[in-house]
Amino acid sequence: MIAYSEVSAFTETPGHGNRAGVVLDAAHLSRQDMQALAELLGAPETVFITRREGTIARVRYFTPTQEVDFCGHATIALGFTLAQAGQWPDGQDLHLDTLVGRVPLRLHSEAGVPRRVWMRQPSPAYRAVPATLRADLAEALGIDHRMIHRGLPLAAASTGLWSVFVPLLDAVILDGLEPDLTRVHALSDALGVGSVYAYAPMGVNRFAARDFAPALGIPEDPVTGSAGGALMALLASQGRLPVRGDRACGLVYQGHALGTPGEVEVELELDGQRVTKVHVGGCATVEREGVWSPPTPATR
Repeated sequence: MIAYSEVSAFTETPGHGNRAGVVLDAAHLSRQDMQALAELLGAPETVFITRREGTIARVRYFTPTQEVDFCGHATIALGFTLAQAGQWPDGQDLHLDTLVGRVPLRLHSEAGVPRRVWMRQPSPAYRAVPATLRADLAEALGIDHRMIHRGLPLAAASTGLWSVFVPLLDAVILDGLEPDLTRVHALSDALGVGSVYAYAPMGVNRFAARDFAPALGIPEDPVTGSAGGALMALLASQGRLPVRGDRACGLVYQGHALGTPGEVEVELELDGQRVTKVHVGGCATVEREGVWSPPTPATR
């Protein structure tokens, strides 16, 4: 029997944020087993610890349809679950070995109670998006190209998982999006990204966002930690985020259109305009726990 938890990340309110499956001991599960459980749980991502040695854990991430290299909200959910289970003492950093490299985690507690998990995401990378695709992206999102913000970057970026970031004029347009997911999927494939991430300014360092990832089997991701970090890194790299000394910070509001609001906190370290470190933090809450029996070898 395999124990699992269902955890909502980037929120303290049950039913809000982004749900992730968490399995703390998957050492004896095959890839097919992990995919089967991810499909059964139906969360946007499920994370599995396949090996742990002290403060280092090997993890794998699965959507309901495929394995992915990295997932921010599932990482926050995993860290919180370990802390709740007494398997991660406060004051001790934890390191996850993922397909995109080692991801350090830091736990913030108050009066001994776990409150927030911070992860340092992989170094950001950026790619230009051809200007000829601006109208195609707008049409895929169900809007006129004139609703795209010309003063904010339209580009692809990654801190572990590639997305194309499409800036919109305001949050009203964002909330009203009715994307053609077939076209979003095709554009994602053409650009070599996992999702189309639409965002709109709500302040100098605050943004609302929606993330469409049909290429990963997720029509719309409720709250996306990896993309939130990549967005802030992209903005800072192009001088679109206030910087104090060698630091910048920002907040992303996501999930409101789905009735599952959550908040992604981002802190950046910079050398000039080059982002050297991306830290993403958030709260989480354990929704439910259960056990699952993998299929017997004869039925796999």
